[in-house]
Amino acid sequence: MKLHLILPIVVVLGLAAPALSQEAAVAPPAVAPAPPAAPAPKPATVKVTLTTSEGPIVLELEKERAPITTANFLKYVDQKRFDGIGFYRAVKVQPGFGLIQAGLRNDPRKVFPNIPHEPTTKTGLHHEDGTISMAMAAPGTASADFFIMVGPSPTMDADPATNNPGFAAFGHVVEGMDLVRKIMDEPTSATAGPAAMKGQMLVAPVKIISARRSN
Repeated sequence: MKLHLILPIVVVLGLAAPALSQEAAVAPPAVAPAPPAAPAPKPATVKVTLTTSEGPIVLELEKERAPITTANFLKYVDQKRFDGIGFYRAVKVQPGFGLIQAGLRNDPRKVFPNIPHEPTTKTGLHHEDGTISMAMAAPGTASADFFIMVGPSPTMDADPATNNPGFAAFGHVVEGMDLVRKIMDEPTSATAGPAAMKGQMLVAPVKIISARRSN
């Protein structure tokens, strides 16, 4: 009985071996994998250096993805209208998280007309740590005031599902985030500023000596 059980297995194996050899002989040659696709070119940007009384902050602005907002900011830079202004507001949501704000504060002698809103759903940008974005009361009211994020804030991105227009992000800090965080930690007044900004106005605003393109 044992021989009858073993013999068919040996026969099957013997028949199978030539078949495998024949398959290997006619197998097509291996095809080299296709080279990886070239990465998409980086969207065009422009750098601006804010030279403050505490040191430089270098911004990389998205002139291709957020052309309207970036062009507006560069207009103020090129006409030197940001020279002498300051970071005057620090919103401290929690330790290490919030934003700092600067701008012309609606100075009628220096502000240009308001610009159309560029939501993050259009630009593909997000409010992350170091993002620079435009301050506004409502879409279409942004002019010359801007803020820099400390920590990410997805709720500031546009969300059509909740009819949230979000804010217009248009670049990010590439050098000087340590200074941004330092400014946010500066003392604020409990009484200065409009009601919505009580407790957020810096006791000693940090001056922006100059704002210039750096590439």
